[in-house]
Amino acid sequence: MRINKYISETGICSRREADQWIEQGRVTINQQPATLGSKVAVGDEVRVDDKLIGDKPPAIYIALNKPVGITCTTEAHIKDNIVDFVGHPQCIFPIGRLDKDSEGLILLTNDGDVVNEILRVENAHEKEYIVTVDKPLTNAFLNGMRNGVRILDTVTQRCKVTQVDNLTFNIVLTQGLNRQIRRMCAALDYRVVRLQRVRIMHIEIGNLKKGQWRNLTQKEVAKLVPPLESSALHKKL
Repeated sequence: MRINKYISETGICSRREADQWIEQGRVTINQQPATLGSKVAVGDEVRVDDKLIGDKPPAIYIALNKPVGITCTTEAHIKDNIVDFVGHPQCIFPIGRLDKDSEGLILLTNDGDVVNEILRVENAHEKEYIVTVDKPLTNAFLNGMRNGVRILDTVTQRCKVTQVDNLTFNIVLTQGLNRQIRRMCAALDYRVVRLQRVRIMHIEIGNLKKGQWRNLTQKEVAKLVPPLESSALHKKL
């Protein structure tokens, strides 16, 4: 098994983070520095920062209604980081990001394979948001958001946009550009006042109160994990 997959399956980070740790020289296999191409065999001793890591723990999948002000990072030295905020007894990390000044649904897990599959651009998983802006909506603005806006040297993909009231709209994205909604609105001369994510794929925020988290239900996990396993199998074939 490749070293990054081995590390992610222990639940301490994603494969992407594991690659970074390997490049930083923080990982050893049998007391020898690991490289990105290293493989782990049965009986090998793998350490991160000289701490032994072992068997994969039970999978954890939770949904958090993130408040404004919490940063989606596993870096312990960053104030108000999401891991400390949740305070879960097991080592978990967020799937993707939600800006510090945004709120709403974010998933956390110890399953690195799920993280990698959900974040793959080609999988185009839906994420739904409710957005309030600083001035009345117009048809020109709504159509512009739907049809694509030039930001970050590209044009955003077409998306679903529905007006909620004079200042608020609902938007469903399959892209994940940096601060995408805020940049789209700014390009059309609007400023976001409030941005809340309410759905990721089939998982909805529902009645989850701000700052609270819950374990995903068996039904939610069943719909989340099998498609990802099937996707991975298909790629191997």
